[in-house]
Amino acid sequence: MAYDYALVHLKYTIPPAGLLTFVLWPLLTKLDFHKTITLILVAFSATLPWDSYLVRHGVWTYPADAVVGPRLFGVPVEELFFFIIQTYITSMLYILVNKPILHAQFIANKDNSSPKTRLIKAVGHLLLIGCIAAGALLVKSGGTGTYLGLILIWACPFALLTWTLSGYFLIGLPRASVAIPIIVPTVYLWIVDELALGRGTWAIESGTKLGWRLWGSLEVEEAVFFLVTNALIVFGMVALDRALAILYAFPELFPVVSDPPSPALLVKTILLDPAKYDMARIKGIREAVGTLRRKSRSFYLASSVFPGRLRIDLILLYSFCRVADDLIDDSRANVEALMWIQKLTNYLDLVYGTNDHSPSSTHSINDFVEKNFPKAARSALELLPTKPLPKRPFYELLEGFRTDLAFSRSDIKEEKYQFPIKNEAELELYAHRVASTAGELCLWLGFHHSETKLPKAKEAILVVASQTMGHALQYVNIARDIQVDAGMGRVYLPTNWLKKEDLTPEDVIKEPNQPKVENLRQKLLDMAFKEYERSRSIMNVLPREVRGPLIVAVESYMEIGRVLRERTVTPLNTRRGRATVPRLRRLWVAWENLLAER
Repeated sequence: MAYDYALVHLKYTIPPAGLLTFVLWPLLTKLDFHKTITLILVAFSATLPWDSYLVRHGVWTYPADAVVGPRLFGVPVEELFFFIIQTYITSMLYILVNKPILHAQFIANKDNSSPKTRLIKAVGHLLLIGCIAAGALLVKSGGTGTYLGLILIWACPFALLTWTLSGYFLIGLPRASVAIPIIVPTVYLWIVDELALGRGTWAIESGTKLGWRLWGSLEVEEAVFFLVTNALIVFGMVALDRALAILYAFPELFPVVSDPPSPALLVKTILLDPAKYDMARIKGIREAVGTLRRKSRSFYLASSVFPGRLRIDLILLYSFCRVADDLIDDSRANVEALMWIQKLTNYLDLVYGTNDHSPSSTHSINDFVEKNFPKAARSALELLPTKPLPKRPFYELLEGFRTDLAFSRSDIKEEKYQFPIKNEAELELYAHRVASTAGELCLWLGFHHSETKLPKAKEAILVVASQTMGHALQYVNIARDIQVDAGMGRVYLPTNWLKKEDLTPEDVIKEPNQPKVENLRQKLLDMAFKEYERSRSIMNVLPREVRGPLIVAVESYMEIGRVLRERTVTPLNTRRGRATVPRLRRLWVAWENLLAER
């Protein structure tokens, strides 16, 4: 029986901690471990004096035949381990549900918050202050309210501090990202506590408790204790994530951020005057995240495993590419689309300069954007991280947009019209312009943000490989979108391929799902996977801190190609005429590839 409390850990706390560690292991970063260890140290230091007080004053008791024996300030070693394991479990669950979230988009200050948000924060302050006062009153009165009062006067000041510093940020977070890591461990530990109280592993003295039970042997004070302690852990993680979000979102305020950031830098961030936040930048980040979530579920999932500022810059880069594409695709005529291409060219000329002109000032660039682009597109141009990026891929991307314009329906009706993709060489050129350029730009961002700097020769090899991989990804994209493109009067399958199948582009437009087209889809996928195989192994040269996330980004998209290859033997999931990868399968691809890179 001296091992009764230890058995509680062996049966009920260590297994879920182990399971969470196993699930999260490929996703855990050095920063995640530092955050968790920090919370464990804070929780241990804050709880030990309080717990010791309860034990010494007879509020909590541990039968001698239920614990091993060693104590620290009167607290059994098993209870000390509970401080650690509970904090670990809740922290791991918080990290798991928050991995997909870019926290920078939820940075807020009082001036930027809605009246409703301000009211919620004010009410939260009043409730916590009220709980502290109620706790003090209960302790002063003594008797049956003592234990509940001690919980309130111990926990609520910590909650009040984190609420004061991070309230606006916390209120803005998705509810599930906060509620799940509080509620799930709380309910689970209620069950564990009810079993332990029933077995007499620990006990609350009758003169210090209200005597109310939630169910079975679970005292209401114990229920409150586990609820508030899990809330404190989550609030602590939120406070750390807010500080990190500020560090990563504002490079002008914090030019250099180590991994992990120093405690002094985190404290400086936490205490930074919110009036100094660049809320226009945060608004742009929010818009970029919204664009990514709507337009590319594969890249949105992959983006969640990129670290810090690299993730933000990749999302901003994607936003620019998507906004530019939409400006041209949504044009009502070729003349309007060509106008947008010219304006985007002028924008790039201002940013990078030309043979005749030096790069323009940020003020001049933003003024040009304000005067020439619609409001919905402005932040994508103003926040594009151009400094670490070469200009050539951007200009090549615009040439790819010109190829898309060659599919004008009015031109198609002309007898002498020829579709722009006539052979494999032109298909590769198109893929290079619209996909290899994006892949290369992502790679340069990876080089810029990586702490490991590669020799120029290795960088050059990786750039070529990224261009080859871009071909593969675009071929998959074309293979997936044959039906969707046909609906817009576009056929990206080479015309000479169609001719060998006795087809014309018009035949594909009229009937994109016919067997002959399916044969060509599979031929295109074969090309895609050949290009993939040529470049995939070279990705192992990438710096370790960016290798895993970039591999996940590639594999998540290539999985679409694998799904298309399986369509003849398994039902095909589609979304708006496009093949999709089931969510669990996408998660498995990410998990498996990250595990391989540990």
